[in-house]
Amino acid sequence: MLWVKAFHIISVVTWFAALFYLPRLFVYHAMTEDHAGIDRFKTMERKLYRGIMNPSMVVATGLGLWLLYDYGWAAYASMGWLHVKITLVVILIAYHLYCGRLMRSFAEDKNKYGHIFYRWFNEFPVFILIAIVILAVVKPF
Repeated sequence: MLWVKAFHIISVVTWFAALFYLPRLFVYHAMTEDHAGIDRFKTMERKLYRGIMNPSMVVATGLGLWLLYDYGWAAYASMGWLHVKITLVVILIAYHLYCGRLMRSFAEDKNKYGHIFYRWFNEFPVFILIAIVILAVVKPF
């Protein structure tokens, strides 16, 4: 199970790297006015989302479910910290899917938000990451 846990952590790190980078690309994309730059950002966003973000999320979630299964339901029932962590992961998946929606709006030249929105939007996964790491390491309840 240590191998599963190790690859779970690796996929989570990869997923978070993409979750931090895609909204940063949105910031720059929202500020770009030249056609070549806009096309470049569309390509970068699409490749990041489909080539790194989606596979990382699938692997992290799959391995997380494997670990959850290995803990057993009896152990799960007594791990309050894990209930909160799973809730945060579900919120993170929703954030991930919303990033995909925003990416599609950029791809269709229908972006409604400015770079300031994306700067704030980019900070959300930081708080989720901090909470998840504290929960997984400290196991406060």
